[in-house]
Order: sequence, then structure tokens, then C-alpha cells
Amino acid sequence: MSTQPTSASVSTHVLDTAAGRPAAGIAVELAVRDRGDGAWTAAGASSTDADGRCTDLPPLPAGAVHARLRFEAETYLSHEPADGAAFFPEVTVAFAVAPGEHYHVPLLLSPFGYSVYRGS
Repeated sequence: MSTQPTSASVSTHVLDTAAGRPAAGIAVELAVRDRGDGAWTAAGASSTDADGRCTDLPPLPAGAVHARLRFEAETYLSHEPADGAAFFPEVTVAFAVAPGEHYHVPLLLSPFGYSVYRGS
């Protein structure tokens, strides 16, 4: 009996490192691409909850080799003490994926900097 690898999955959360708390209400878009023409295809969207997490991103489709998370940071950061303007209106993170793996990609965000990493 042959077993097919399961779909890859993605989760994320956003922490406001300047305020020392989760960043709620940030829109997050998930896109994927395969080995074909290299074009990105929308795969899902969510928004961070009160804990800064997106808990409802869909599994990645079969054949996906890259995933991309786009965080809409402008509205959130415009409320922070940065003279009412967001230096980073969005943060985009692209990464390689393999079937059966789970990718947790946290975003550490502040008004004038950010960092991402592969978590667990």
C-alpha cells in the first residue's frame, strides 16, 4: 500500500515587540506557487485574533513548492507612536515548502523593523 504525503500546512502569529503584546487585527494573505509558470496563486486569507494568531489558514494545495504570507501592517502600525504613519505598510515573507511539513512563521513587528523565523 502506497501512502501519499499529506499537504503542507502554514500557521503564523504576529507579536508587537514595541508594545510587548500580540498584534490583533492584522490581515494576512496566503499565496502559493508550484513549479509551473512561477505565478503566485491566492490560497487563503485570515486576520490575527486577540492572541495575534491566524488559526484558520487552509492546507497548501498539492504541488506547492513555495508559500507566501503577506501581512497588512499599515492600519495596525498607524495607530502606534510613529507619527501616524507606517514605515512598513506591508510585510511579505516567501519560503520553500515540502509535502507533509508544517510551517509556523511568526512575525515580530515594530514600527521601524520586523523579523521572521521558522518556528515550531
